Formats: sequence, C-alpha cells, structure tokens
Amino acid sequence: MKTQTRRTDDVRVAVSTVIFTLRRIGDTSQVALPLVRRTRDPFEGLWALPGGWLGIDENLEAAASRTLAETTGIEPSYLEQLYAFGDVGRSTSRVVSIVYWALVRQDDAPAAPENTAWFDATALPLLAFDHNQIVDYALWRLRNKVGYSRIAHGFLPDEFTLADLREVYEAILGRRLDPPNFRRQVESSGTLIPTPSFRTGNHRPARLYRYNHDVELADRGPLPA
Repeated sequence: MKTQTRRTDDVRVAVSTVIFTLRRIGDTSQVALPLVRRTRDPFEGLWALPGGWLGIDENLEAAASRTLAETTGIEPSYLEQLYAFGDVGRSTSRVVSIVYWALVRQDDAPAAPENTAWFDATALPLLAFDHNQIVDYALWRLRNKVGYSRIAHGFLPDEFTLADLREVYEAILGRRLDPPNFRRQVESSGTLIPTPSFRTGNHRPARLYRYNHDVELADRGPLPA
C-alpha cells in the first residue's frame, strides 16, 4: 500500500537516518555507515542516507525505524533524533528532513543489501543533497556525547573488557588513548559494573564488565526513553 505523505503549502517532510557501527580494519576499528545509491533524479547515481517520506498518520521515530528497515534491514540498538534540515535550495523541491542517528553493534550489522554499501564515515564521497553536512554533524554529536554519556554501549555487547571499551572510544575520537589513564577514568565514573567472568585467550585473562543500567544510555531530558 502506498504511504501517504504530509504536505504543508508544498513543503514535504522526509525522515532520514545516519547509522553508525564499528568495522574492524586490520588492528583498529573505524566508524562506518551504510549509504544507498540513488536510482533516480535528482542526484541519480550518487550515494545518500537511507530514508523516506513521513506517513500522514506516522510518528517520526516510527518512520525512522520503518525507512531504516525498508532500505537497509537494520534494527538499531539506539535511535535518537539528531536535527531538522530544511534550508531552501537543499533539494529541487521544498523538503524538510527530520534526521535521526542510530547505533548498531558490529555483530548485528547485516551485509549490505542490493544498492547499499558500507563506508568509512570520515572518508565519504560526494553525497546527494546536503548529506555530507548531515554526516559531519552526526559525527560531531557522537564525539561530544561519548564524553558525558554511556553512548559507547550502543556499539558493545552486554559484557565487554576495558580494552573493548577503549577501542570504541579510540574509533569515535580518532586517536589513541593511554590505557592506564583510561582505566582510572572509567572505573571511577560509576557507569561500569565488574562481573565475575573473565575473557581468556593468548593473553592474560581480562575481566568482563557490564554497564550500570541505572545510568541512561544518553540524556533525553524529559522525553520518554
């Protein structure tokens, strides 16, 4: 069934999502995101963020989840509204995009479906519309938020080592962190709970931690979680 779209004096409302995951390249991880190749004008052949039109009886977050599933098959571990982009001239018609950003754990990131591919978020080609600007803003938001929330948990399994957590921070911030200083900071933050389990392998056993779920993934203010 064709989804009805919302118009206000010829302004159309779309919903797009920036989906971040971590992908391992050699010995390091990088922040990556899926893009969809456009098959029609405007910008036919260019890559773009996944998205679609807002249904007339559809909530924004429901539209973000729906369009994400339809275009990429991804069910994110975290979804939050990022910003509204509506500058005149951003599209050949008057379109306001409500943009969400989402996190998905690497093990939950599916193979890219047809017409979709994963890209390094810091080395993108020219994208359709103003989507390069949107991704840059989402990366800035992610890097700022990792310093005062437990947003990194959106990339991790339920139990993880401090080295796993440090790798997430390093991928997001784009720089190496001193392991002893990082350990002191996170252990004194009150956001982690040590478990009785250890990860064993070729190196010394490493204790597994989990996040304190009494601390929210991110501060949403008075909005529902």
